[in-house]
Amino acid sequence: MAVQCVRSKVEAPSLTSDLSRLAEWLRVLGEPSRLQIFQLLMQGTYCNCELGKVLSMAPNLISHHLRVLREAGLITAERDPRDARWVYYSINRQALEALHHACGELFDPRRLGERRPACGPRNGDQNG
Repeated sequence: MAVQCVRSKVEAPSLTSDLSRLAEWLRVLGEPSRLQIFQLLMQGTYCNCELGKVLSMAPNLISHHLRVLREAGLITAERDPRDARWVYYSINRQALEALHHACGELFDPRRLGERRPACGPRNGDQNG
């Protein structure tokens, strides 16, 4: 006997934040080296060479991770007006605030619901 699921109207919960942007930020920060860089930048502004020394990473690897973080909008890069060879990196405050808000909203334990399945034994369906 095949089990048939009752087709109920199931709606995905909506968050006020942009979930695709949050997913991208979490993917970017899911790489341990980028998360370390992000954590250091929370202390303030760094240049590429300082990050390389602190993290014991090659300059090209630091540059790669900084580019990924910058393209995701999580950090900003500012060239020194006196010597354009120097680039300083810092946290994008607006992105940080959006990330904080979205994570707080998504992972808020108060959002846990008591929804029960519309079919199967858990709903009292004796045919499942």
